[in-house]
Amino acid sequence: MRTTRLAIPDVVLIEPKVFGDTRGFFLESFNQRAFDEATGTSYQFVQDNHSRSSRGVLRGLHYQIQQPQGKLVRVARGKVWDVAVDIRKNSPTFGRWVGAELSEENQHQLWVPPGFAHGFIVLSDSADFLYKTTDYYAPAHERCILWNDETLAIHWPAGIQPILSAKDAQGKAFVDAEVFA
Repeated sequence: MRTTRLAIPDVVLIEPKVFGDTRGFFLESFNQRAFDEATGTSYQFVQDNHSRSSRGVLRGLHYQIQQPQGKLVRVARGKVWDVAVDIRKNSPTFGRWVGAELSEENQHQLWVPPGFAHGFIVLSDSADFLYKTTDYYAPAHERCILWNDETLAIHWPAGIQPILSAKDAQGKAFVDAEVFA
């Protein structure tokens, strides 16, 4: 496995070793010991989630203000642009974002620690998005920041009209959002 700390060093791009031949491929999608070494953390994952979305679906920017979730995300089928936003008020990278393309071709994973808002947009006809979380889903504590917030100025891929859920369309501006102390 190869790892790269992105412009926000707590967010780590993970490139698993893929063994492939004419029959297909094999990769180890998760190994606790290797993950801990690569990220310098010791989180335990408690929940796995799987979503399927059509081209243009934008999910996010989500987080939980209590029971914050770290997320290890990857794409099993299709391609997405994945974004993490640092919303830890005392962090030197507070209010900054990083993004990475995740796809079935590149098999990359992204570690998004607790204290970050997270979102993605589907670039392919559809995408199966998988994520492991470090805490359980807690709808009462779920929050959403607007995907197109002017302060954050996230560079989403051009030429795709985002399709949002009603909840995501009602996200808060970054300046009004609850953040982590």
